Amino acid sequence: MPDAPVVPTVSPDAVAAAYVRIKPHIRYTPVIDLPADAFGLAHGLALKLESLQHSGTFKGRGAFHKLLVSTPGPAGVIAASGGNHGAAVAYAARALGHRAEIFVPTISAPAKVERLRSYGAVVHQVGAVYAEARAASEARAQETGALTIAAYDDPEVFVGAGTTALEFEMQTRFDTLVVAVGGGGLIAGCALWCGARVKVIAVETEGTPSLHAALAAGEPVDVAVSGLAADALGATRIGAPNFEIARNRVARSVLVTDDAVRDAQRALWRELRVMAEPAGATGLAALLSGAYKPEAGEKVGVLVCGANLDPASVA
Repeated sequence: MPDAPVVPTVSPDAVAAAYVRIKPHIRYTPVIDLPADAFGLAHGLALKLESLQHSGTFKGRGAFHKLLVSTPGPAGVIAASGGNHGAAVAYAARALGHRAEIFVPTISAPAKVERLRSYGAVVHQVGAVYAEARAASEARAQETGALTIAAYDDPEVFVGAGTTALEFEMQTRFDTLVVAVGGGGLIAGCALWCGARVKVIAVETEGTPSLHAALAAGEPVDVAVSGLAADALGATRIGAPNFEIARNRVARSVLVTDDAVRDAQRALWRELRVMAEPAGATGLAALLSGAYKPEAGEKVGVLVCGANLDPASVA
């Protein structure tokens, strides 16, 4: 009889345990420590290039963790995604010898869909937004019995995502961590790890404000999704467990414009020759646009969380 799935307790210890499990399967992604005048800013800055993780985003951490604490059957695994989570699940499934079936909305970038297929996944493009792709994936999982790997609201996934912050703190010191938010998996995991030790700032685009709207309403609510980062940050509703963590542990939520995100993408390329997709540049956009203004002497860590894009799109 296979071992029972390991269900993590939602705590910093769960993040630490997840890191031990996934460490043999992930990349130790680099950090760039920058001086106080970098990008014209007046404070210290450190960028963690999780864009260099397997499959191009931090998502591989959660995907590997879910698979390592589960026992998929012959039907393998199934996931819905704007593209990045699906690519991570497909990559992890291939690495661990499982079949993968991925559902993405029609707004998913062609580069992301191509990457899914390159990892051997069966890909279905269904619906205009992530929520519709997710509904289709859930119906398919009921038919096949495949293990569902949720993009952000499964504790086994988001404690894996939280290892990004754990590893970042191993590499450098920072007072504040700036995190882009879609469905809330990355910020939930990172906020769990950081606790009160580090100030966590949530950043979303004006077209993808699922956490911002939930904090204003006092509970998760549906939002309209649009704009430059919609394929990666475009959850129409923040995950319920993610919201509970965020409202207790996130210091502030800010919004940035699509223009600010594009400017941040260009700045990363111009100054550092770092490619970032819109979601990957959203955290830096909060600093460059002034949506978040650090205090004097505050050192800020920013997660450059993804790079699945057509390089020609950043000019």
